[in-house]
Amino acid sequence: MGTEKQKTAEKVVAFGELMLRLAPPGYGRFVQARSFRASYGGSEANTAVSLAGFGLDAAFVTKIPENELGQAAINELRAFGVDTSDVVRGGERLGIYFLEKGASQRPSKVIYDRAGSAIAGALPSDFPWRRILAGAKWLHLSGITPALGPGPRAACLEAAETAKELGLTVSLDLNYRRNLWPPEEAGAFLARLAPYADVGIANEEDAAVLFGIRAQGSDPSSGTIRAESYRTVAEALAARFGWSLTAVTLRSSLSASDNLWAAGLYADGVWRVSASYPIRIVDRVGAGDSFGAGLIYGTIRGYAMPETLEFAVAASCLKHTIEGDFNLVSVEEVRHLAAGDRSGRVRR
Repeated sequence: MGTEKQKTAEKVVAFGELMLRLAPPGYGRFVQARSFRASYGGSEANTAVSLAGFGLDAAFVTKIPENELGQAAINELRAFGVDTSDVVRGGERLGIYFLEKGASQRPSKVIYDRAGSAIAGALPSDFPWRRILAGAKWLHLSGITPALGPGPRAACLEAAETAKELGLTVSLDLNYRRNLWPPEEAGAFLARLAPYADVGIANEEDAAVLFGIRAQGSDPSSGTIRAESYRTVAEALAARFGWSLTAVTLRSSLSASDNLWAAGLYADGVWRVSASYPIRIVDRVGAGDSFGAGLIYGTIRGYAMPETLEFAVAASCLKHTIEGDFNLVSVEEVRHLAAGDRSGRVRR
């Protein structure tokens, strides 16, 4: 591990896996690929990059192999201002995911090659959470990392427990991935982890798949989303896990190329729905992560609930227009969109 840096009052620590992303150029299919474009990403790392871009002190914790690929991945985070001083070196390999970008009625596809990755074999003892979290304000977790194995699962739980003991705010993005673990196993563990969170984030399907909490009158598989129907979902999640802030992202998928994007936020008995954005998608990977980053940023900055929601949705809307996992936008750009400037006109 690197040397410890000075902690700040606005430090956010995110814990998860950093992966190599390999994708055919453009909208090519896997079977057509003669080359792959390399980049890096991963849910919690994506959130950390967004927060660093917004000006917060963002740190990312993971386990990375002691080789050139691991170093390249770390260099990528450092380039965007993320603190990697508590990254653990060890293990055999860097996780990989292959992405085939969809278009029109052809959906995107993801193939994971992350079995045996460095973090999948990590142990809770690899992460001295009391030292890592000392002086920080916020811990961010997702439901992806616990899916990687018993070691990461225990590490997530220990991180959350330590964060609560130290008085940090904890956010949890449920982020269910069916290619990593079955819903019964995921739901059972996340039901243990979720009560440690203060802020919970779900998409339009997570609550139904994991906990059997369904929105009446909405059918995500057909692209039919009624935003108001998710109030009961948010209420049920907040009541079950004690979340003070419960967010649900709402994606109406017209096709792989065109979506409607919005979100709802529930707190203190009040349910608010954001503006809805029609999006022509360049790259949708990381959109939910950038929403989480916007939610964290707005909350830390003391924004009112409506402003926090609109900031988070605008930030994640912009992510759909950017190639790669990372949301490389500024606070000013997000605020312009949230304020109603949707024209996309050239700024000179």
